[in-house]
Amino acid sequence: MTQASARHILVSTEAQCNELKAAIEGGADFAQVARENSSCPSSRDGGNLGTFGRGMMVKEFDEVVFSAPVGVVQGPVKTQFGYHLVEVTHRQD
Repeated sequence: MTQASARHILVSTEAQCNELKAAIEGGADFAQVARENSSCPSSRDGGNLGTFGRGMMVKEFDEVVFSAPVGVVQGPVKTQFGYHLVEVTHRQD
């Protein structure tokens, strides 16, 4: 079973998500941006979600994590929770 590790930032608006993505692409540290902005409890750990398999996350999130290139920030990804920036940190088949 394919496993992935990822980190994310969860915010309530697409505009804020785009602003944070631009900051990260401009050199801001993903983990620091997560600690300062994400509404998910994972923000305490820099947005780290650990390792998980397919189907363990909501569909929209799952699709990104198991298709996006490793190490490239993706988003905004809209789910029922809000807007996410997602970075796959590792994936293994």
